[in-house]
Amino acid sequence: MTMTFPSIPDSGRFAYSAITQRPDFRWPDGKRLAVYIGFNLEHFAFGEGLGAGIGPASPQPDVLNYSWREYGNRVGAWRCLELFDQLCLPTAALINTALMEHCPDLLQAVMARGDELVGHGHSNSFRQSDYTEEQERELLAGCRARIEQLQGKPPAGWLSPWISESRATPDLLSEEGYGYTLNWAHDDQPMQMQTRSGRALWSIPYPQELNDIPMIMGRHLDGSAFADMVIDNFDEMLNQSKQQSLVMGIALHPYIVGQPYRLRHLRRALRHIAIARDAGTIWVTTPGAICEHMQTLQAAQPASPA
Repeated sequence: MTMTFPSIPDSGRFAYSAITQRPDFRWPDGKRLAVYIGFNLEHFAFGEGLGAGIGPASPQPDVLNYSWREYGNRVGAWRCLELFDQLCLPTAALINTALMEHCPDLLQAVMARGDELVGHGHSNSFRQSDYTEEQERELLAGCRARIEQLQGKPPAGWLSPWISESRATPDLLSEEGYGYTLNWAHDDQPMQMQTRSGRALWSIPYPQELNDIPMIMGRHLDGSAFADMVIDNFDEMLNQSKQQSLVMGIALHPYIVGQPYRLRHLRRALRHIAIARDAGTIWVTTPGAICEHMQTLQAAQPASPA
């Protein structure tokens, strides 16, 4: 008797591709490893909604966990910005638009540095995947319009709160004018995703390993171990990139790494990367610049014969 196995559903957004079997390309100036910092600036509702916790959740209002997260906007983010300035490191600021009312001076400081602003929902108290398609479209369009009003140009990229998607999210992102998404953690190179409109949407690698929430809050690593992880990952990817161009992202939340004892270890890790940057070995950049480079490379490719 022959057993018939059903086909396994996939996302339909991209075909399988082994990283060792792809066309070669290079980053600007012939670099092989692109490194960026995703700096998550988030605002949370008081007395309701989602949020990471330093302690067990209490009945709302959960003052302990709410105030710990708010430390990031009041203290941690400013200490991180001082560190980024000292090492001359750009960031991609992944912003909740609720910050425009809550702490506009923080966003002004980020823009004064010339950092890229990336859409990250209105608040991380709510999951994007809980919305209807029309509500999700309103969220994407509304955040894009507010960021454009803030900085004079719309954001190129998007990261969903809690990396939450509906089945239509990539389609809606492309239809609302976004050029790339950071939601997918499936590769070390950018790739195009298929959308129902046919409009290009790039997936830029975003880390779930080099990310302080799952590593420090989820796996309970300390700041020293997280810094060691960043350094080890960087050194290994730098070695791998001798064969092909790669992307390494580092995801940071200031209410976590902005705590003084963790910041000291983050300083060690980022200084290690800055030394390689100063030696001309790597491209320290933003996901928006990575997306632009990929678009340029694609435009330079010869058209397929009819």
